[in-house]
Amino acid sequence: MKITKVYTRTGDQGETSLVGGVRIKKSHIRLEAYGTVDELSAHLGLLVAMLETGEEHDFLIRVQNNLFNVCTHLATDQSQTPLYPSAHLAEGEIELLEKRIDEIMQSLPERQGFVLPGGTTTAAQAHVCRTVCRRAERRIAALTEEAQIAPEMQQYVNRLSDYLFVLAKIINFNAGKSEIVWQNVCK
Repeated sequence: MKITKVYTRTGDQGETSLVGGVRIKKSHIRLEAYGTVDELSAHLGLLVAMLETGEEHDFLIRVQNNLFNVCTHLATDQSQTPLYPSAHLAEGEIELLEKRIDEIMQSLPERQGFVLPGGTTTAAQAHVCRTVCRRAERRIAALTEEAQIAPEMQQYVNRLSDYLFVLAKIINFNAGKSEIVWQNVCK
């Protein structure tokens, strides 16, 4: 799809169009949900730029492509517009995340305790992605209270935050950077 014009002026009054042309306020929970997923994709783009080409780099680009599908799903009011094929996740994407999480966990030494976000700059960015992902999940959960949303959309985002957590861990491990375990100072 070729973009011929970036600005349309149709949002100047605080409304935007959903898939299918339905107009809603820019403050609507639906826009907040898919806008947060879009924000997550932008943070993932920074993480991808920080990673060397390889398995995790390519996997994250796959995730970004999947997040476009999630956004399309969230941007479709199914009470007024049927879902496009691009509003679905391909079969097996949630399981693919789970498989990658399990593979990473098997290669990590067992640690106890809560981990403070940080370590290398790249791992810290993975933690930023994880927290934005958790916010996106909360926004999707709020949207499901008032709109029809396929359960796999929320499941995918939930599993993605788990993947980002273990990704930060493996990035630090591979860099030889010790994680900082939370110490309760209120004793």
